[in-house]
Amino acid sequence: MQIDSVLSQIRALQSQVKAPAVPQAGQANHGSAAAPVNSFADVLKQGLGQVNQTQQSADALATAFQRGTPGVELADVMIEMQKASVSFRAVTEVRNRMVSAYQDIMNMQI
Repeated sequence: MQIDSVLSQIRALQSQVKAPAVPQAGQANHGSAAAPVNSFADVLKQGLGQVNQTQQSADALATAFQRGTPGVELADVMIEMQKASVSFRAVTEVRNRMVSAYQDIMNMQI
């Protein structure tokens, strides 16, 4: 994977979050709000899963390099470690913004 593919995954997740909710086939809308196809929790869970997978992949590649596995080069290990670092920082920033939004809502005067 290259940085471009990581960015395209982030953009794809962003477009999923921004996509309007569409009722599923055979499901009638009886005046209540339809559940989105991709709920925020599902998108967040999927994103965290991808970050975890990226970190595990980087760790496995680093372990293979340390063991001297043929075909595993230092440059590949460093790229995977940087991808894992960038994805973790992105998740941390999302968490920080969510906490900030929660605090702003809680501090609102009613």
